[in-house]
Amino acid sequence: MDQRPRVVFMGSPDFAVPSLRGLAEICEMVGVVTQPDKPAGRGMKLTPPAVKIAAVGLNIPIIQPKSLKEEGAFDQIRAWAPDLIVVVAFGQLLRKNVLDLPRFGCLNVHASLLPAYRGAAPVQAALLNGDQKTGVTIMRMDEGLDTGPILFAAELPISQDETTGTLSSKLSQLGSETLLKILPEYLAGKLEPTTQPVEGASYFGMIRKPDGQLSTNLDVVMAERKIRAYNPWPGASLQIGDESIKIHQAAILPGNPLPGSRMIRDGYPAIGFQGGWLSLINLQPAGKKAMDGKAFLAGKRDWVSP
Repeated sequence: MDQRPRVVFMGSPDFAVPSLRGLAEICEMVGVVTQPDKPAGRGMKLTPPAVKIAAVGLNIPIIQPKSLKEEGAFDQIRAWAPDLIVVVAFGQLLRKNVLDLPRFGCLNVHASLLPAYRGAAPVQAALLNGDQKTGVTIMRMDEGLDTGPILFAAELPISQDETTGTLSSKLSQLGSETLLKILPEYLAGKLEPTTQPVEGASYFGMIRKPDGQLSTNLDVVMAERKIRAYNPWPGASLQIGDESIKIHQAAILPGNPLPGSRMIRDGYPAIGFQGGWLSLINLQPAGKKAMDGKAFLAGKRDWVSP
């Protein structure tokens, strides 16, 4: 293109912000569509999504419809007359009228190596399945859920101590860098999308708060994966006696304990799961702040099983 493309951006959480900021440096950002402000925190204060905060700072017009079907939402997007729509962690399917509006279509930055882990929680899925690598995929959207043809995919190794929080941050940056890398070539008509393969296609839906509840009857490897996958939200919690404890970090120790049995290893509390012990490195009792496992033991002289 001879001039900067007119772009409408759709996204909401922190994950989408680097892509928005990057696009603002090379494109004419004519509008942002993001989710409505929502109550958050202990005081349930009405809080804007991260993308809205960034868009205000960049002086980009914003709309916050609950749904793109909401009256006036499509009319505003059409009035912005975008050449391209970019979608990053927006949380809504785009209907045909929106998909067909920009001449360069709608591009999506998805946090997996498609066709694996279509859906709302690809980062958690990769951690729960013990994958050694993940990545981001830039695709041209169609009416399906993450089924559109692929423009480019970039891989990222997964370290053993990765959480959803740390991995999302890395993928967010990689997604922005990859999008900006391929965009000029795509807009020049030099990058053709390829149909997603059928083989390897999978779907992983939204994470719910009850998903974080652990049981000592769980395999120890899966328990440790859940602790990382559900950090920071919803958090992995374990009911120990009459107390619910949120576990932020844990390590697997060898052994064949009775599920629910307890011991102390290297100064840290450990609890038995199927196939091994889980050493609780950082945890948070209900109503208290997160603490080191050694500090937790200072107030738990009865921790060791009789």
